[in-house]
Amino acid sequence: MRTLYRAGRVHTLSYPAVGEWVLVDERHVQRVGSGDPPEADRIVELPGATIIPGFIDSHVHLTGTGIDEAGPHLGTVGSAAELVGALAEAARSRSGVVLAHGFDETKWPVPDLPTIDELDKVADRPVIAVRTDGHIALGNRAALGESGALGLPGVELDERGEPTGVVRMEANARLQAWWHENLPDREIQELQLGAAALAASRGVTCVHEMAMPLSRGLRDFEVLMSHREQLPVDVVVYLATMDIPYVIDAGLSRIGGDLSLDGSIGARTAHLADGYADGEGTGIAYFDDDLLCEFLHNAHLAGLQVAVHAIGDAAIEQAVRSWERVSHALDSRERRHFRARLHRIEHFEMPSEGLMERAAALGLALSVQPAFDSEWGHPGGMYERRLGARRSRPMNPFRTYLDRGMEVGAGSDSPVTPLDPMQVIRSLEGHHDPLQRLSRQESIALHTWGSARIAGLERKKGRLDPGMQADFAAYDDDPFAAETADLAELRPVLTVSLGREVYAR
Repeated sequence: MRTLYRAGRVHTLSYPAVGEWVLVDERHVQRVGSGDPPEADRIVELPGATIIPGFIDSHVHLTGTGIDEAGPHLGTVGSAAELVGALAEAARSRSGVVLAHGFDETKWPVPDLPTIDELDKVADRPVIAVRTDGHIALGNRAALGESGALGLPGVELDERGEPTGVVRMEANARLQAWWHENLPDREIQELQLGAAALAASRGVTCVHEMAMPLSRGLRDFEVLMSHREQLPVDVVVYLATMDIPYVIDAGLSRIGGDLSLDGSIGARTAHLADGYADGEGTGIAYFDDDLLCEFLHNAHLAGLQVAVHAIGDAAIEQAVRSWERVSHALDSRERRHFRARLHRIEHFEMPSEGLMERAAALGLALSVQPAFDSEWGHPGGMYERRLGARRSRPMNPFRTYLDRGMEVGAGSDSPVTPLDPMQVIRSLEGHHDPLQRLSRQESIALHTWGSARIAGLERKKGRLDPGMQADFAAYDDDPFAAETADLAELRPVLTVSLGREVYAR
């Protein structure tokens, strides 16, 4: 069946740049043009609307996004007392283990976390609160005991050697995985469906799912694979494992994703070359070089695209250094294949000029999260408090990445920041450093074709060319022309993913 979508304007991000209608043949774009349209079996009239290619979010956690959407919403709590109150309200309204996501103590006037005694008073059953970045969790004594987290590295202890309720590293992963392992398959499906439906309602037609077996278990990934074809948006899966045969047997051509070389700046687990300005230590390195290099080398030889998470400057240095070792072991012809693979680094927030050049020389691609800058990168924000002004000011240099010719795609890391392309665009246009800001055209291209490119999908997605997959969204106002202040409320009237109308308002 051929469907004609007739609008006021169609932006193709290709040639011709602008049209008035899109002709779709089943799942693919057949033509974009102006003037009298061709015949079609079905016509969808969108008078005055603007059609653009569907947004592609390059870094999403579907189950985590579903959990965050289901509530309670901890992102708005402003103190330890309010956090305890929100958990208590959740405990009164549901049975079983209480888990909530999204608190960010760096935005509180007093950033002290609740004590374990306060968490114990919430309920006489396990209670868990996960920080917005997922790299810290809080658990009461019941949660720490029943999950098996006690005794693992990362359990914070007080001066008496008793747990404070704060967990990082292995203990954090175990606490979260224990909760996920007890979810019924049907509930996991509903959480993932809810997140995918949210994406469609925001004009997102494809997400790069960062599946995390360490903190969610393999079953979360297996449930997703069992129904991803039925989800309203296209899902490209990256599995954070080093088990190459498992990934190949699962039919994936990619591995890693949020395979973490370090943690986060907010949790003080991002791996830094120098110490934190407001705390002790330099963060955490999760892998030694030899193990990492062996994995990268074997995954590359297996024909997989590899992505790793690296935020701190020391973690980025390790990623680049390790890829250099792999590249140097290849001959000239093999290095061309290496560059074509577009191995990825997720986040890449604290690179030096030298690291950027080395990464560009290797042909590494970047998946960036622009809303991190708008959330924490402004003067006086969390990054400046954790790192000091000298190190925080040059973070997330998006303009420099593009000027160096690097392949860059954009995402949200939802639920860390909202699954909302308009927030991504506003963040790119409003970078804390005016010299790093992008134009509207550049911002939209980064979040569409750029994100397609870093997943190897540039021949299928990101533009409205003949033969490309029919992924697009229609808006009452033109996203290319709307005032920046108006983007916050801009939502599609129609979203089409793989030729399917998956959202309509």
